[in-house]
Amino acid sequence: MRKLQDEAMLRGKFRLINRVGEGTFSTVYKAQDLTWNKGAFQTDPLDPSKPLRGMKKQYVALKKIYVTSSPARILNELEILNDLRGHPAVCHIKAAFRLDDQVIAVLPYFPHTDFRLMFRTFLVEDMRHYFKSLLDGLAFVHKLGVIHRDIKPTNFLYNPKLRRGVLVDFGLAEYENQDGNCMCSAVRTRAFVPIHDQIMDSIRFSKQTPVGYPRNDSRPSRRANRAGTRGFRAPEVLFKCTNQNTKLDVWSVGVILLTFLARRFPFFHSMDDADALIEITSIFGKTKMQQTAAEHGLVFDTTIPTILPKGHSLERIIRWSSSVVELTGREIQAVDLLEKLLEPSAILRWSAESALYHDFFNNPQGADLPWGGEDPENLEHHSAHGDDNDDTACDAGDEVKLI
Repeated sequence: MRKLQDEAMLRGKFRLINRVGEGTFSTVYKAQDLTWNKGAFQTDPLDPSKPLRGMKKQYVALKKIYVTSSPARILNELEILNDLRGHPAVCHIKAAFRLDDQVIAVLPYFPHTDFRLMFRTFLVEDMRHYFKSLLDGLAFVHKLGVIHRDIKPTNFLYNPKLRRGVLVDFGLAEYENQDGNCMCSAVRTRAFVPIHDQIMDSIRFSKQTPVGYPRNDSRPSRRANRAGTRGFRAPEVLFKCTNQNTKLDVWSVGVILLTFLARRFPFFHSMDDADALIEITSIFGKTKMQQTAAEHGLVFDTTIPTILPKGHSLERIIRWSSSVVELTGREIQAVDLLEKLLEPSAILRWSAESALYHDFFNNPQGADLPWGGEDPENLEHHSAHGDDNDDTACDAGDEVKLI
């Protein structure tokens, strides 16, 4: 960090404070902007139309992109960040410059709370504000034809006090391309062919086909973008669909909502694509995943005896995981929204814009109670003593920055 601070291009403009994140392709630093009193960067990062001239200090995030990232990928990220201006829930770029063989992107700095401090304690009302902000920003991104591809808790910086968050890290983002030749694109356009008939034909064919791998398979391998974070990738990504669209981001939002409702993080923890498909199948059932595979022209089968044909309902999974006996009206609304987001079929899955019209956001039922309708006095007792021995719990004073 000291070496970076001594660079002539940064000297007098930014004062590096500390490193706040590091990944495969970049490192992010928190820095004080020394030029903002001179007319640069004088807007609220959560609301670019709001001036901040009354503040004593202005902070930014400096993202140093490594040379290991291809020039095309760097240009793609910078162009997308530049195009995504004008929404308070979406990160935009302030400036960018070359530093030897690396690129430095100047981004707004967003104070926020660690997700691990929120997912166990959030009330349903807190979840409502969290996901309204997330889906609002994502709907804006999708409207511009951009797929984020890496929606996960660490890429949505949420401030519980302000009840607002910001979507960040567009390193894997890409513009939507409908030129793929996957069968799912034909299903979307050929409305006169009943999808049920297509799926049932595929299932009947799969039963006639021996399970296994041919020794000398002459078929060309299917190539598709599989980028994303394990545990958050949609079924169509795992099935290597060549016509992926913005709906894959909605699945990732559903995984985050499931994490909140089930009080489990991470909820899916597979090490490879095959295990990821089995994890999803164990919830939704073998039949549903066969139908989803058929939409992409694939045959899916498993002989694992514990996987049921019909799977389990998401409400049952949540009650099992969170030890809740009965859900309140508002919690039932949250589960209903979850069923719309965490739909294995990308064709049937709701869009981010459609989800914003759900009753969970616009017509909440009943009063908001602690999770499972627990008495508030019991909740206070648990909050005071429940996590004393939890090695994964973070200090409430810790602040996680832009990653």
